[in-house]
Amino acid sequence: RASRTVPFVSKATGLPLAKIATRVMWGESLTAAIGVYDKFKTVSGKDGLFKPKLKNLVALKEAVFPFNKLPGADLVLGPEMKSTGEVMGISDNFGISFAKSQLACQNPIPVDGKRLFMSFSDADKKESIALAHEFVKLGYEIIATSGTAKALAAGGVEARTVLKVSEGRPNVEDLFKNKEVDLAINTPDGKRGKDDAKRLRQAVLGNKIPYFTTVAAANATLQALRELKRAKELEPKALQDYLSAQ
Repeated sequence: RASRTVPFVSKATGLPLAKIATRVMWGESLTAAIGVYDKFKTVSGKDGLFKPKLKNLVALKEAVFPFNKLPGADLVLGPEMKSTGEVMGISDNFGISFAKSQLACQNPIPVDGKRLFMSFSDADKKESIALAHEFVKLGYEIIATSGTAKALAAGGVEARTVLKVSEGRPNVEDLFKNKEVDLAINTPDGKRGKDDAKRLRQAVLGNKIPYFTTVAAANATLQALRELKRAKELEPKALQDYLSAQ
């Protein structure tokens, strides 16, 4: 697991951890080894305990998957390794860092999006209500499958109901093909409607619609949208500029 995590932490802190570890194995003290490389002064140490001093920097790691390059692929994840790499999103706040990470892995969050598709598993329907309220505040029209739409209505959120693929036409797949959805959030049940869920995921990929599959990712997307609407655009900035500002 260190093969990806150590380079990420090294880049985020400006400290080449593998080189520091090598010098320690040669017999140098940790204090001396860190002192050789800590040119941005991002680490403080006392009594042999070292801590980062990164105050105005949020570095976020996101996995990159090859699904959009493999027609017919199903983007559901299992225990096997499917990612082909990782990207870093970095800024002075979580929302922008998350937005940058999604842009880098070809799942850009639409700043000017207006139509959000939501379909939640039974376990997540309660949390979907609070999420929907926040997306409505950001100007989104909610489109949902029947079960989710019913749960949202009970929570005071108006949602346009759309059919699942197996329920007839026009259905959610048609909406995707007609570019009537700007953003999709779907937490798979894993038990029922497997064919529907697979068709939905393939339609998302085929039509290049930004797509999130967990409540945590949906909340991160909300934070990103709030920050993007304030910032208007993502500002490119060198990693060294972030580190030197610490």
